[in-house]
Amino acid sequence: MDAREWDERYAATELVWSAGPNQFVETELADLAPGRAVDLAAGEGRNALWLAERGWEVTAVDFSLVGLDKGRQAQARHPRGRDLRVDWVQADVLEYDAGPVGFDLALVAYLQLRSDQRRVALRRAFGLLVPGGTLLVVAHDSSNITEGTGGPTDPGVLFTAEEVLCDLDGERFEVIRAERVSRKVLAADDGTGQHRGEPASTAYDALVRVVRTD
Repeated sequence: MDAREWDERYAATELVWSAGPNQFVETELADLAPGRAVDLAAGEGRNALWLAERGWEVTAVDFSLVGLDKGRQAQARHPRGRDLRVDWVQADVLEYDAGPVGFDLALVAYLQLRSDQRRVALRRAFGLLVPGGTLLVVAHDSSNITEGTGGPTDPGVLFTAEEVLCDLDGERFEVIRAERVSRKVLAADDGTGQHRGEPASTAYDALVRVVRTD
């Protein structure tokens, strides 16, 4: 999907995703001391706002202006919205240039790109980190299309944790976690309505957390 298609999708409903952070973003990053974070493909800003609530200075990047506007609106409604440090940036993650100052955290959650573009995006995300910085990637796992529920139906934009590590081949990092994880999808609370009326089911995601060592 291109920026126009995502604009249309974000405009068609109040929230495409849940208002709160992704569960793996929350569990994997809750232990990190706040610093500078970049949320690539930030969408409606749910993860960016959660990070900002925890004291992070966040740059939220997405090519959908509609998605970013919804993030700004959510920040404006937040009780501490004026104190939350979020810079909403409209840019393609394949081209985004953050300048010379690095980040302590780069988050890539549910970015849907084909393998050649994904490799570019993930290597660029890793390159934004300072030494000791964390890259967290969460995505629909390749197995989800046959074993899980929801998510893209195009296998070309699905991938595994092992493929993420291959995309980063040649970089210097410590692997904290790289595996397939399961996520319970509740029929009445999945944020998209796709499973409404169906029993709770399981989705499978790829999760990779690495720390840059050079």
